[in-house]
Amino acid sequence: MTTTPLSNRRRRLTIQGNLASPSFLPWVERHSARLGLFCENLQAEETQVSFEVEGQEELIDALEVGCLLGPIDVWVESVEQHPAPSAS
Repeated sequence: MTTTPLSNRRRRLTIQGNLASPSFLPWVERHSARLGLFCENLQAEETQVSFEVEGQEELIDALEVGCLLGPIDVWVESVEQHPAPSAS
């Protein structure tokens, strides 16, 4: 059986909804770490959170699904993935 090597990607995730809970950003950071993802540049408002995440594409997708389900004290309406700006 041949396996395809997993490659790392850097993506910007933008989450929209009712995100005013102070527990949400630590929740995102904790779940990113559990998936082995590197998370940085978190920017938060009451209705939008955006951050950059780096790791295996499949695990970034898993984080996206996790954020859609989110903790009980937030209401996530959407999660969008975009290529992260290049660090030059």
